[in-house]
Amino acid sequence: MINTSTSLLGALPPEAREQLLETAGEVSFAAGQRIFNEGQRADRFWVLRTGSVTLDLHVPGRQAATVETLGSGDLLGWSWLFRPYLWHLGAQALSPVRALEFDATVVRQLCESDPATGRAVTHRVAEIIGHRLQAARTRLLDLYGPYGSGPRQ
Repeated sequence: MINTSTSLLGALPPEAREQLLETAGEVSFAAGQRIFNEGQRADRFWVLRTGSVTLDLHVPGRQAATVETLGSGDLLGWSWLFRPYLWHLGAQALSPVRALEFDATVVRQLCESDPATGRAVTHRVAEIIGHRLQAARTRLLDLYGPYGSGPRQ
């Protein structure tokens, strides 16, 4: 089942989806494999086909905090779309993963050459970022807040 709040391909118009898929390659990651680290250059992104990946945030003096777990259909990586093209979080395969990999430079060029595709991709990635920020906020409040992420009073 595809998570509609974090899916990129399923939310694009058919023409944009086909253009994007033409640039993709198949990759896999072993369980436990580090995919990228916070602060590294973001030069690609993935759409997960199978398996799961955790997104984590470096916490000084503590173990990295898991802020979200992604699965089938989810977009892995959005930092490739916005300067300075550095990862804002880290990612690690929780289980064996198969994914479609996209070269960020190629996709940015596609988005620039076809404004409709560019708008569709940028709009959907912005929605995914909003969802991820809310999920990270909730998770960090649960981990480190004095009263968790319960309702405000």
